Amino acid sequence: MTDSITELTAKYTYGTWRAQRGWKPLHVAKAEGVYFWDGAGRRYLDGASQLVCSNLGHGNQAVIEAICKQARDLAYVAPAYACEVRANLSLKLLEVLPKGLDKFFFTTSGTEANEAAIKIARMVTGKHKILARYTSYHGSTAGSIAATGDLRRWFVEPAGKIPGVIFGPETNCYRCPLGKQVDSCDMACADYMAYMMDHDENVAAIIVEPVVGTNGILVPPPDYLPRLAAHAKKRGVLLIADEVMSGWGRTGTWFAVDHFGVTPDLLVTAKGITSAMAPLGLVATSRAIADFFEDNFFAHGHTYEAHPLTLAPAIAAIDEYKRLDLMNHSTKMGEILGGKLRALADKHPSVGDVRGLGLFWALDLVKNRATKEPFNTPQDKYARKPLLIDQVTAKALEQGVSVMGWVSHLIIAPPLIITEAQLDELVAALDVALAVADAKVE
Repeated sequence: MTDSITELTAKYTYGTWRAQRGWKPLHVAKAEGVYFWDGAGRRYLDGASQLVCSNLGHGNQAVIEAICKQARDLAYVAPAYACEVRANLSLKLLEVLPKGLDKFFFTTSGTEANEAAIKIARMVTGKHKILARYTSYHGSTAGSIAATGDLRRWFVEPAGKIPGVIFGPETNCYRCPLGKQVDSCDMACADYMAYMMDHDENVAAIIVEPVVGTNGILVPPPDYLPRLAAHAKKRGVLLIADEVMSGWGRTGTWFAVDHFGVTPDLLVTAKGITSAMAPLGLVATSRAIADFFEDNFFAHGHTYEAHPLTLAPAIAAIDEYKRLDLMNHSTKMGEILGGKLRALADKHPSVGDVRGLGLFWALDLVKNRATKEPFNTPQDKYARKPLLIDQVTAKALEQGVSVMGWVSHLIIAPPLIITEAQLDELVAALDVALAVADAKVE
C-alpha cells in the first residue's frame, strides 16, 4: 500500500520546486506531537516542523476541535458578510500583534498575503516600486515571486518578474555582501537601502523577512531593523515585515520584530497562525493605512478571504500558544539547542557557522572554514546538479530525523513543544549526518 501511494502521488501530482523525474515522496500515514510516521510504521522526529509551520506540533486537539466546531456552526460565508469567528479572531490578534497594527486582511497563504501587502502599499502611496533583498523568499505568485531574491525567481523570468521590484543587500554577518566586518560595519547594508531610496522617487515599500528563513536563518544585528525602519519612515516608504516563517513563537517572541522594538506599517504572516492545520495568511496594517481606505477603493479580494474554517483554528492556536507558554519555552529550548549545535560545530569541520534565535537555527556547511566556500551554490541548484546537502538530510532521515536542507545549509526548526530529551535525539542524528559533509572538506 505504501509503495502504491508513493507511486500514485508521483505519477498524478506535481512535486513542488523540483524536476519531477525520480521523485519518490515519503508516504506519511500519521503525525502526533513532534513526530510523524511513514506507511511502514517507522517514526521520525520532525526537526523542521514540516515547512517551519507546525509550531504547536502535530494533532493539537484544541485546534482540531475548533475546526470541527466551526464546520458544524458555519462552514463558509462570503467575505462581504460578517460572522462571529471573524470578529473574535480580530480581537484575539490585537492581543499578540505589535501595537498599532489593528486592521486585517485574511488570505489562504503567506504568498497571497505578501501579494496583498504589495498591492496595498502601491495603492496607499501611489508609487509602484518595491525594494526587496537578494537573499529572500516571499512567495510563488506573480508579485511575491518578483519580490523574491533567491533562485526560485530565476525559473520564471522574465514572465515572473513584474515591473517595479528592485533588490538591495541582505544582512548576512557571516558572508557580508558588502565585504564588511560586523564590529565595524555601522549597518552599511541598511544605509545602502537608504541610498537606493534616495536615488529612486518611486519606492512604495521595503519588504524584508526580519529573520531570513529558508535562505539561511539570517539574524540581523540589534540595530539593523530599527535603522532600516527609520530610513523608510524618513522617506515616506512603507515597511512590510514578512513574518510568514519567523512569527508565532518561532524566534521566542510572538513576532521577530518584537526583538528589535520595531512596528512595521504592514506585517504579513501565515504558517504558525494555525500551526498549519488550516491554510490561513494575514496582512495586518497600521491605522494610518486603514484610514486611507475609508474614502479610497480597497481594490483586492478573493472568494476564500476570511474563510471561517481557517479563522477558528487561529483563535484556538493563539490560546494554545498562551496556555503552553510557548514564547518562553521556545526561548529556553532555543538556548539549549543553540548550545548543542555549537558543540556539533566544534566537532565537525564542515560546519562553518551556527546561527539562530528561539527554535529557528541554521548550520552553514562549507568546504573550507577559512575561505567559507560552500559545498554548493544557488547556481548549482538552479542547474539541477547533485547537492551535498541532500545527502546530509537523507542521512539524517535514515537516523529517524527530518530536517530541511537548502543549497548548502541545514535548517533546524522543530515544533515549539519539543523537550530537551527530544532535542538530544535530533542532535544525535545530525551528528551522524554531518560526517557525510566532513568527508568532503578540503
